[in-house]
Amino acid sequence: MKVTVHRKAHFNAAHRLFNPAWDDEKNKDVFGKCSNPNYHGHNYELIVAVTGEVDPETGFVMDMKILRKLISSEIEEKLDHKNLNIEVDEFKSLNPTAENIAVVIWNILRKHIKNELELGVTLYETPRNYVTYHGS
Repeated sequence: MKVTVHRKAHFNAAHRLFNPAWDDEKNKDVFGKCSNPNYHGHNYELIVAVTGEVDPETGFVMDMKILRKLISSEIEEKLDHKNLNIEVDEFKSLNPTAENIAVVIWNILRKHIKNELELGVTLYETPRNYVTYHGS
């Protein structure tokens, strides 16, 4: 019997979407206001989903205390109130789109969650714009 557990989290971060190989005009054409050289911010909502068999001894797919601490220490502390382009190593050479942020979060968490458990990351950049990543 497979069950999915979910944990919600939140972080605020600034970023600029741009391709350094393009001039400012092309960046503005492609990324619009998000290419502002002075950056802009979002209140990101994160949902981490872990799917697996229910452990007959604990009744858990994954202990939610462990998942909460993992998200706090590995994601929120790393990204909250940061300028992603400048302060987060993964985005110094990777455009911090919602898609790329979700993949980075998934890769970080994947290292800490048992391989037999499936992992999904849903990241809301705005209440209406969100992405989901389940690994490749």
